[in-house]
Amino acid sequence: MIEQHIEVINKLGLHARAAARLVKEASSFESEIMLCREGQEVNAKSIMGIMMLAASQGTRLQLKVNGVDEKTAVDSIVRLFLSRFGEDE
Repeated sequence: MIEQHIEVINKLGLHARAAARLVKEASSFESEIMLCREGQEVNAKSIMGIMMLAASQGTRLQLKVNGVDEKTAVDSIVRLFLSRFGEDE
């Protein structure tokens, strides 16, 4: 299992479009991918779960990935967060 902290840096946070991109990315991996915020843990392959986190800009999340492709999954998801989900800000 790999655990890593990530920060939401895009201006609008994990709104619907960003959450959908995250779900699409997470779903492309076999590994179990979870996001945690303040004791709440959700499946990153579930758009409803991600939306329940209500993660705005500046929110720190813990990413937990467990499975055969965990390293690749972590790298890809971190890259998605750092790219601000493809948004301008």
